[in-house]
Amino acid sequence: MAPTSRIYLTRHAEAEHNATGDSLIADALLTPKGQQQAERLAYMTPDLQERVELIVTSPLRRTLQTTEAGYKPAIARLGGHTKVICLPQLQECNDVPCDTGSARHVLESQPDFAKYDLSSLTPDWTSKRGFYAADPVSLDARAQWVRQFLRERPEQHIAVVAHGDFLRRLTDDPMSYWGNAEVRAFQFAPSSVATDACPIVHVEVIEKGDWNGEKVVSGTQNLSTMEARVKQIQASLKSQTNELEELDRMLEETERRQMELVSRASTTTGPSHGGMS
Repeated sequence: MAPTSRIYLTRHAEAEHNATGDSLIADALLTPKGQQQAERLAYMTPDLQERVELIVTSPLRRTLQTTEAGYKPAIARLGGHTKVICLPQLQECNDVPCDTGSARHVLESQPDFAKYDLSSLTPDWTSKRGFYAADPVSLDARAQWVRQFLRERPEQHIAVVAHGDFLRRLTDDPMSYWGNAEVRAFQFAPSSVATDACPIVHVEVIEKGDWNGEKVVSGTQNLSTMEARVKQIQASLKSQTNELEELDRMLEETERRQMELVSRASTTTGPSHGGMS
């Protein structure tokens, strides 16, 4: 257990669904710009590449690609791709094709991903049901599980590559904007590290992310970042709205079944016709 560890949370670089807004793209890949962002991450963080003792990544294709390029020096130093932990619990929140991973045998058939140890990918990891369900309660439980997993690791410096919505769950900061290929350092809150929730707190920004390949004036850059943040928050709110609608539907169905059971019980027992005259 390393409650004093530093956790370097990293959002994946730009993927196809980010660029197009199309959530129907299955297990979206990085765009050419996203590939450049990931490669730049490795170049811009030489100290981090030397400091990291463990790399943990979501097994979606865009996060595996970001890990490959963004932490390339660290991967080589640590002994290769099989040393990277592919953690299905880090997958993105939403039950849509772009946020749903590929089956293990599919990834193992693709050379870019077969180099990783994918043995942790159970058949249900793509189901978006049960432990991996997209409802708020399940997501919070999964985020807590990941924090506990990281807390129990002995390494002092751990890089984690994941997704915007899940990073907001993991950090309990629902309105925070995460740029593509952004890295922030977190640590466990000392006063509550031993609790089940074991929250993590922000320490510093390591790399801002959202690099667009051009040198722009700060005002334009800030506007672009704000627009991206609005889009990301809108997408998150839409997802939460869908989750609430699904919960409402489940509640209505439960109430309907309860009424049926009450009606059946009443019909079965019936009124009593006996008694004294």
